[in-house]
Amino acid sequence: MTEKIKILYLEDEHFLGRIVKESLSSRNYNIELINDGALFMNSFMSFKPDICVLDIMVPNVDGYSIAKEIKMLHADIPIIFLSAKNQTEDVIKGFHSGGNDYLKKPFSMEELIVRIDNLLNLKIGNTKEFIDEVVPLGKYLFDYNKFQLRLGEEHIALSHRENELLRLLVKNLNVKVDRKVILKTLWGDDSFYNSRNLDVYIRKLRIYFEKDSSIKLTTLRGVGYHLAIN
Repeated sequence: MTEKIKILYLEDEHFLGRIVKESLSSRNYNIELINDGALFMNSFMSFKPDICVLDIMVPNVDGYSIAKEIKMLHADIPIIFLSAKNQTEDVIKGFHSGGNDYLKKPFSMEELIVRIDNLLNLKIGNTKEFIDEVVPLGKYLFDYNKFQLRLGEEHIALSHRENELLRLLVKNLNVKVDRKVILKTLWGDDSFYNSRNLDVYIRKLRIYFEKDSSIKLTTLRGVGYHLAIN
């Protein structure tokens, strides 16, 4: 039996929350409803959702702040904002906070489900957690949990963003990874500023791998990147 997709839903409007939860449950999603922002992250850590759906104006901790915290912990978890705040600046703030999509209230359940499925289809990889063991990459060893690349006795310390970027590329070894998907996953949006940042991180990874010519990190211009070991 296929495991149900797990959705963690933040909503303090009790009637709407119940309707959404019942509708998604009837479509075979596993959904947990939280109505207080202060309780969300504890549920996030225990429930381990595949996707988060967040209202913005909730008690104690707002949805923007929660989204930022989620992305710091797990950059690849998709986030949809549901909000009556429908000004352009609200939408922009939602994306800058780490949101991958923004749906304005009132909304239809059909549209919400399409957006959930679309983000899950875009999500890189099928597992929420990276493998625990150290991953061999040519002459190197990639230790995701220790933020390290190792080459013999040499240890290269990776920044958080370098670590997450390499993780996405390794999970898709020998497979093209779309540039826009990387930007949405690691930064939450594909703005020009973030796109230039991505170029910098790609260059850094190439420098780290210079001592093994079998490792090829290729730029597919206008498309994305391809990590391969020859």
